[in-house]
Amino acid sequence: MEKDIINEKTSGWLKIDSNLKEKIFDFCKGYIKFLNVAKTEREASKEIISNLKDCGFKNINDVQSLKEKDKVYMINRDKSIYAAVIGSKNITEGVNLVGAHIDSPRLDLKPNPLYEDIKLALFKTHYYGGIKKYQWTTIPLSIHGVIVKPSGEKIEVEIGEKEDDPIFTITDILPHLAQEQYEKKVGKAVTGEDLNVLVGSIPNDDDKVKENIMNLLNEKYGIKEIDFYSSELEVVPAFKAKDLGFDRSMVAAYGQDDRVCAYATLKALTDANAKDKTIVSIFADKEEIGSVGNTGMCSQMFDLFINELLNKKGENTPGALNKTYCNSMMLSADVGAGIDPNYKSTAEENNASKIGFGVELNKYTGSGGKSGASDANAEFVAKVRRIFEEKSVKYQVSELGKVDLGGGGTIAYILADKGMDVIDCGVPVISMHSPYEVTSKFDIYSAYLAYKAFFEED
Repeated sequence: MEKDIINEKTSGWLKIDSNLKEKIFDFCKGYIKFLNVAKTEREASKEIISNLKDCGFKNINDVQSLKEKDKVYMINRDKSIYAAVIGSKNITEGVNLVGAHIDSPRLDLKPNPLYEDIKLALFKTHYYGGIKKYQWTTIPLSIHGVIVKPSGEKIEVEIGEKEDDPIFTITDILPHLAQEQYEKKVGKAVTGEDLNVLVGSIPNDDDKVKENIMNLLNEKYGIKEIDFYSSELEVVPAFKAKDLGFDRSMVAAYGQDDRVCAYATLKALTDANAKDKTIVSIFADKEEIGSVGNTGMCSQMFDLFINELLNKKGENTPGALNKTYCNSMMLSADVGAGIDPNYKSTAEENNASKIGFGVELNKYTGSGGKSGASDANAEFVAKVRRIFEEKSVKYQVSELGKVDLGGGGTIAYILADKGMDVIDCGVPVISMHSPYEVTSKFDIYSAYLAYKAFFEED
């Protein structure tokens, strides 16, 4: 039997030389730094724009026309970004697109968040995205976001990240009195209305804790309680991203779904030696709640960006946008589920991703009988395989757990609906959607190499 006739699945760490290991670890130092300053979609957008500007990208609104090798970006309400490097070919001949998202599961403050109960002040929250609610109790939390006054004044808020900052937390009942809680199913033990953030306990001279907290906020930020109406304040874990393991081979951090793929996409875009095709990156918002809204991929804002590229390159004839989409190919850069040795029963091991085994290709997502899936055709999967294999990118092909256990989705179907060839391609994650997710540094670097190779395909 020929040696390579069987697909032997091995760890990516096997037989790598010291130079490659050093590159992987250096790359992930930058990634960890990115995670620690980009805990929300607004903060991620700010960091991405800063990186793009450093690499010579210009705001498309400041550019009158486009030519080969021009680099441009568009900002969508400070929450999503589209970026492109112009190739020599007509844009209508298709673009090579890699699209990630920069929002993550979290807790948002309600419009009327501040209240007092038994002489404690708390914030009411509304969770965003799919979370296990019990995981958000008794951990250190920070508050990030903006408050915008009717005058247009925008106040940026970040509390809980600096060493001398206070932190916040959501309390839980002590085990001695938790008999009734123990009887509940794990998904019901903590409800959405239980996720109330403890923020203070000192009363003012009138014995009102809420008023004392509001006075402190007024002194620091110049706000009144009514200003919460026009705020976007997000509660996120105060944990720092850190190396994980004695061998430092993994990263533990909040928000790796999907900022791990966003960071790899950003670095691939800025480092790629693109040939003749225009290359495009998406850093989208709202994926965790269905890609809805004007900053999500279901909006027409990305269409506007591509139309602007066509306009400023002099190519926007009737049907040009549709032709561009139908001739384009995309990697939907979103994370996958790494098999967890503590919960192997949720995966079908022969079709499960293992962390440290390379970037993951997911031919289809959806649930049950591929409901809601974008199912990549065999021809496109073969093309992506060729690109990766020619550039020695280690990859694995897998599914999201056992068929009947659940499912999930990405932005892949949205771009596929426009006529593109699309496949999901991302980093396997353990403890996905938790306050502290786990990834392999080898897979992170493999994603960067995969996206770069895809950008460089002509």
